[in-house]
Order: sequence, then C-alpha cells, then structure tokens
Amino acid sequence: MPPRAGDHRSESDPLSDPLDAAQERRVRAVLALGGVPQADLPDGVQQVRLRLLERAASGREAPRDVSAWAAVVASNLAMDWHRAKRRQERLGERLAALRQTEHPSGEDSSVLSVAVAQGLDELPDAQRQVVVLRFYADLPVRSIAEQLGIPEGTVKSRLHTAVRALRARLHEDEVV
Repeated sequence: MPPRAGDHRSESDPLSDPLDAAQERRVRAVLALGGVPQADLPDGVQQVRLRLLERAASGREAPRDVSAWAAVVASNLAMDWHRAKRRQERLGERLAALRQTEHPSGEDSSVLSVAVAQGLDELPDAQRQVVVLRFYADLPVRSIAEQLGIPEGTVKSRLHTAVRALRARLHEDEVV
C-alpha cells in the first residue's frame, strides 16, 4: 500500500510502525471475528507487527499488499489461538483425570516430576530439544521444524522416539 498524504513514515525508518491505523483496525477485526477474546487482541496485533518487522529485518521485501498480508497473518494467529486453547483444554482434562484416579497425593506427583526430569536428561540433545519445544514451550511441529531448520517429519520422528523412550523409562522405574 503506497504511503498516503500526511503519512510521514519511512520504510527505511526502523522505528516506524509497520501498520497504519486502518490496517490495525482490519487486523483487530480479523482476530475478533476469528474468535480471539477482546483481552488478547492487543497481543495479536503486536504479533502481526512483529512478523512484519522480522520480515523486513531479514531482508525480505515487504509484501505487495501489506493490508492483505496482515489480515492473513491475523487469521492464522486466530486459528493458532483456537488450537492452543483446545490443546490446553485436553491437557487439563487428562491431568484432572490422572489426579482423580492414580495420584491422590502430592508425593506421587513429585516422584513423577523427578522421573520425567531424569528421563529428559538421558535423552539425546536433539530429542530433548524437540520434546521441550513441543510439550513445554507448546510449539506446533511446523514451528519447531521451521525454527530448527529441519523437516517436519524429522521433528515427528524425534518426538515419537523420545516419548517412547520416556514412557519405557517411567515403566522401568515403576513410576507409572
């Protein structure tokens, strides 16, 4: 989108806001219509800004239509928000079920935590890295692959191998 009259921002100015007011309103609308709660909208707008700034900082050329690009990014963020929410709900349900049936005391939970930590320490670095990014940092497989510069299939394979090793370790130690 070409600069408008009165818009004094410069593409070479690293401190300029990459989104104008109309683009920001559009991003907010896309996020809201995508189901992102009102309280999380400012964070979503900041994520779009950050991605645009990262794109410029990496030397890639600006999108031909920043407004459309920002709307697509906002839509993707809304989908990611829903996925994370569902994942958290499922995890919460599983943890609640575990607490109710198998681990009534805090001592049992502490033993499990120590055993998992020890199991993580024994994993090869590459496997430990993907387990931590996936299950503790809550990153999707695609993001892990992109950030590590490896194929998604490699991430999945490492996760599978690591989880199998951790499960075996916990059964060996009779923790689960």
